[in-house]
Amino acid sequence: MCARNIPKIEDGIGEKVGVVVFLGTTCVSGMIWALIKGWQLALVCLASLPLQTLVMGAIAWFSAKYCKQEMAAYSAAGAIAEEVLSSIKTVVAFDGQEKEEKRYEKFVKIAQNNNVKRCLFNSINQGFLWFLAYGCYALAFWYGVGLVIEERNLPEADRVYTPGNMMGVFFATLIASWNCGTISPYLEVFGMARGAAFKVFQVLESRPEMYKQYDVGKRPDFMSNIAFKNVKFSYPSRANVQVLKNINLEIRFGETVALVGPSGSGKSTIVQLMQRFYDPNSGMISIDDVNLKDVNLSYLRQNVGVVSQEPSLFATTIAENIRYGKLSATMEEISNFPAVAAAKKANAHRFVTNLPFGYQTVIGERGSQLSGGQKQRIAIARALIKAPNLLILDEATSALDTASEVEVQQALDAISGECTKLVVAHRLSTIRNASRIIVFDQGEVVEHGSHAQLMAAKGVYYNMITSQGYTDLKSENDKDNDKALQKSKSFSNHSRESAEDDQQVTEEEYFPQEGSSRTILKILRMNSSEWLSMIIGTLASFMNGASLPLYGLIFGDILGALSIIDNTVLRREANFYCLYFLYLGIASGIAMFFQIYGFGYAGEKLTYRLRNKMFGCMLRQEMGWFDRKENGVGALCAQLSGDAASVQGAGGSRIGLILNSVSTFILAACIGFYLEWRLTLVAGVFFPLMFFSISYERKSVQQETQAAQKLLEKSAKIAIEAIDNIKTVKALGCERVFCDTYEKELDLCRQAGFKRFKIANLLTPGMARCIQFLAYAGGMTYGAQLLEQNEVDSATLFKVLEVIVTSSWSIGNALSFSSNMQKGITAAAKIFRLLNREPAIKNSPNGIVRYLEKADVEYSKIYFSYPTRPAIPILNGLDLSILNGKTVALVGGSGCGKSTLIQLLIRFYDPGYGEVAIGGDDVRALSLKHLRSHLGIVSQEPNLFDLTIAENISYGIHDRKVDLKEIMEAAKSANVHSFVTSLPLGYETRLGSKGKQLSGGQKQRIAIARALLRDPKILLLDEATSALDNESEKIVQEALDNARKGRTCITIAHRLTTIQDADVICVVKEGQIAEMGTHGELLKLKGHYYDYYKMQSGQN
Repeated sequence: MCARNIPKIEDGIGEKVGVVVFLGTTCVSGMIWALIKGWQLALVCLASLPLQTLVMGAIAWFSAKYCKQEMAAYSAAGAIAEEVLSSIKTVVAFDGQEKEEKRYEKFVKIAQNNNVKRCLFNSINQGFLWFLAYGCYALAFWYGVGLVIEERNLPEADRVYTPGNMMGVFFATLIASWNCGTISPYLEVFGMARGAAFKVFQVLESRPEMYKQYDVGKRPDFMSNIAFKNVKFSYPSRANVQVLKNINLEIRFGETVALVGPSGSGKSTIVQLMQRFYDPNSGMISIDDVNLKDVNLSYLRQNVGVVSQEPSLFATTIAENIRYGKLSATMEEISNFPAVAAAKKANAHRFVTNLPFGYQTVIGERGSQLSGGQKQRIAIARALIKAPNLLILDEATSALDTASEVEVQQALDAISGECTKLVVAHRLSTIRNASRIIVFDQGEVVEHGSHAQLMAAKGVYYNMITSQGYTDLKSENDKDNDKALQKSKSFSNHSRESAEDDQQVTEEEYFPQEGSSRTILKILRMNSSEWLSMIIGTLASFMNGASLPLYGLIFGDILGALSIIDNTVLRREANFYCLYFLYLGIASGIAMFFQIYGFGYAGEKLTYRLRNKMFGCMLRQEMGWFDRKENGVGALCAQLSGDAASVQGAGGSRIGLILNSVSTFILAACIGFYLEWRLTLVAGVFFPLMFFSISYERKSVQQETQAAQKLLEKSAKIAIEAIDNIKTVKALGCERVFCDTYEKELDLCRQAGFKRFKIANLLTPGMARCIQFLAYAGGMTYGAQLLEQNEVDSATLFKVLEVIVTSSWSIGNALSFSSNMQKGITAAAKIFRLLNREPAIKNSPNGIVRYLEKADVEYSKIYFSYPTRPAIPILNGLDLSILNGKTVALVGGSGCGKSTLIQLLIRFYDPGYGEVAIGGDDVRALSLKHLRSHLGIVSQEPNLFDLTIAENISYGIHDRKVDLKEIMEAAKSANVHSFVTSLPLGYETRLGSKGKQLSGGQKQRIAIARALLRDPKILLLDEATSALDNESEKIVQEALDNARKGRTCITIAHRLTTIQDADVICVVKEGQIAEMGTHGELLKLKGHYYDYYKMQSGQN
């Protein structure tokens, strides 16, 4: 919204306001002077003004209407772009680029259609105004000459309408009506600004009810109880689906209360209500008998620490990410002070200190440069550092490897009694020591009690825990487990898959700077499909440009005719020239209509084409390109919304203005030199100053625009990151922090913009206005001398001066848009650099496409470092063979390179050395689309889209229409069918951006269904069941076991129970295969896998 709307508002309240005030003041003062000097003629001259004003008002209304519709369409397109670019790995893995391009194009097309309509109304307005202006000139001269003839018989003292007085009144009204007509293009800008402002102020003026208590309200003692009394709740987007049904529960201070139950049963909803992301529909939540609605919202969130199932980190340093939990925290609190060292408690300190830049390592957008387990540990440290009174852990350890989970769980258990803990967990081994366990099912509490009580009851909880149990190694004692833990520490904390932003090595790409003329030619070539409208616009521009010099000629002839003594001859000559004015008005009106519509239509098509090409080009870049700091989601979205629109400043209607001015200047110079070359040289001597100011302004604005654009992209990254992780920002109480950071970046933008404003808006337009008057004054002074010496007659004098000066008006008007044009050229050059970039990994037309009979996978001597971190090796000579139809499980510490192996197979990246082969063919030799069509992936953090459930499940199918029956079968296999059919709209339910309408487990199951429907030859499971509850995991695991039959499968897991049946289990350490074998073989080996297994079985 900001990137699209704010520039339009800026345009509507910037220097153009001053220009309109100037034009309006000149218009009003001219009318007043004319009415005083000769009211009769003045009224005739101004007869069209009410109609002119009415037409401009109507056009402004239509412009605002279509602008609102355009903004709504661009807003939807922007949301799609942000969603797709932030989930780019999922889009690419399922070959969804073309699908997303079409989805994006649909809304850009709607915006284009609205803009074309707005352009049509504007062209009608402009054509009508120009016809009206010339028509009024004809009427005014016809009537004025009549008044002059009528008063010729009166004494000179009684005459009101002498030729000189008539011309004075005419000039005053001419300038008034001319300026009034010149206001019209600015009114279009104001109309667009008004439409943009409507959307912005809708947000600015909204004030959610709960935020009225943000800085006011009660501050209860968190040392007291928390109570839910008859709480009922439905999400606003699904008001008819009751998520919580009459919940009653009490949480005493210092207790550890665990919430367990199937996915979607209401556990995470309790967590969200506690943070007041929502309020209950009925019932009450209280702290110390104080209604949560009456509690100071800022105070509440300061006292609540949260670790979510899908941790959200920010594109800053690790230290800053932890410090967000407690903004006053020092580095000592983060890393050194042993009693409260949050990072150490979260088992993050050692992997952080292993990084080259330690706590000052910048981790990229969404913490993209860290593994899932590393992100989770940073999130835990962030929650612990604030020493909260209420600690909420929503699947807080689900992404951790075994050794890390044991250590972190011990640290979390150690703080019992210091605060109240509310734990949501699917892995029931992590909550056995909870004070109370509350079992949810379908929004109701079905059981509660301690672990022992619930086990003795042999109810729902008992069935859940027995279905999840490990085979304990009874022969080993606790001391052995401690030894295993110590032995695994170095393994689990070895971290290489981390990155720095400022420390990144950026791929250097050389693009020679092109001149403005070459960039404009490229723009015109891209607009070549609209050649007919461009040719019509060009011819119309030349015609319209010629009208001003011709007007000067006719005007000079009329002035000369006023010296005719014979009234009959004077009347005949006046009628003749007035008829010329009328013809000129008709021709100019038609030309103006075709000029504005022809170039406006072409300009909208250009914008439409550029947006789509840019988006498509972005989607086809390799992953390494997205890893670079300048290609964050915020920066790319800002380019899509801002640069394509800015290009119209160098194309579209601006070309019409340039051609208009060129033809005016050439014809004016020819006429002037033909009539009186000396007078033309004197009047035109000032024009080189104007062209000098244009050249200087162009170079200066280009540099400042580029600097401002980079700053604007940086601020956009901050805004998008904050909005995308808004729940985390609110939970941390960091709204003001992000606002201040955003404001700081915008202030730098403002300073750059102010510098650009001084150059563009003081020098060039001021010079243009000044030169008009200097040319007139110089020409009149010299012309008077020539007239005195009888070297020129008065008619020729006025002809030359009017031709030159009126032409300068046209040039000056075009120059008022010169800064827009330079911004457009700068934006276009940037766009063409993107469009000309060849991705390092692309779909080769010569790639091998053949039926994959055997899906053997071979990793041979793989060495790999991420492109932005070449100095940090991830894989070191790794060798691994996976036979067709076999299941290979990868285990190891967070960041050891497991997920990297999958990313190399999908060709998100290519190895620095070595070969990845499928069926004996190097994946680099295969067609990229063909390769990915054989792969199905389920990631640890599933990405869904703002589509229906059916469309999300069928996302990976592109070559045919998927039947609903197939979708339902895939959903049943993933154990999500019953949940979907319970929704009012079933499979037609829209999920919202990133599937925000679903719980983590529900999203994971839909992601599994999406992979299964694709029927892949190779199934890639990266912690595919980590977010599922016990019952769902068991059923889905059975489905995955069935899906693996006949397929090659690579699975990554921390829960070793899920991979015991794998044909081969590989332990990855330091970028190499440290151990390999079956479950039984590795236990006998008593190495790293044995230690892992003992720790997990010991928990149970």
